[in-house]
Amino acid sequence: MATDTQIRHDDALHRRGLMLILSSPSGAGKTTVSRMLLEADGFIRLSVSATTRPMRPGEIDGTHYHFVDEPTFDRMVEDGEFMEWAYVFGYRYGTPKSQIKAGLREGVDFLFDIDWQGTQQLYQKAETDVVRVFLLPPSIDELHRRLTSRGTDSPEVIADRMSRAQAEISHWDGYDYVIVNDNIEQCFEKVCGILASERLSRARQTGLIGFVRELMRPVV
Repeated sequence: MATDTQIRHDDALHRRGLMLILSSPSGAGKTTVSRMLLEADGFIRLSVSATTRPMRPGEIDGTHYHFVDEPTFDRMVEDGEFMEWAYVFGYRYGTPKSQIKAGLREGVDFLFDIDWQGTQQLYQKAETDVVRVFLLPPSIDELHRRLTSRGTDSPEVIADRMSRAQAEISHWDGYDYVIVNDNIEQCFEKVCGILASERLSRARQTGLIGFVRELMRPVV
């Protein structure tokens, strides 16, 4: 297991950051894997979305989400402040673009916990910076068991989440990587492997050209 990482950022050359998207239906593990990744890897930051959803107990404005009212969200949409935004369970969520663009130039990686709608918008606007990972449950019965075992939702809410889950699963082929999450530790390791590989992509290593030219300089 890649604990306290030991997931290292040993790139000797400057590189452009990336946007790692983790999507999954509710109950398939993206929140758990996201938390594990943020705890293990000090070189990736959570993209903090703006939302019209009410704040829940324990949440901190600006840390978990930027909580805004509907008129403020409308203004942000009109002013083009979002890289993407979407309706999810009756509320709107959006990714502010300013800090993301600046961070990518500095080699900062960002983690996105968004659905397929947001993924599609983000990919259309920043294709080369985006890495899309979709997590699948091992079976629909196991997904139902996980949602039920939480003990926080009514049967009606669970039925709605199951219906939405199957709709989200239908978009699996819009992602670069698909992982079946039948074991959370193994799933986490696979996500770490994808991130490590994508960080070494030639296209992202902006310092390579000068470095290679120096290697090819005639030796006197």
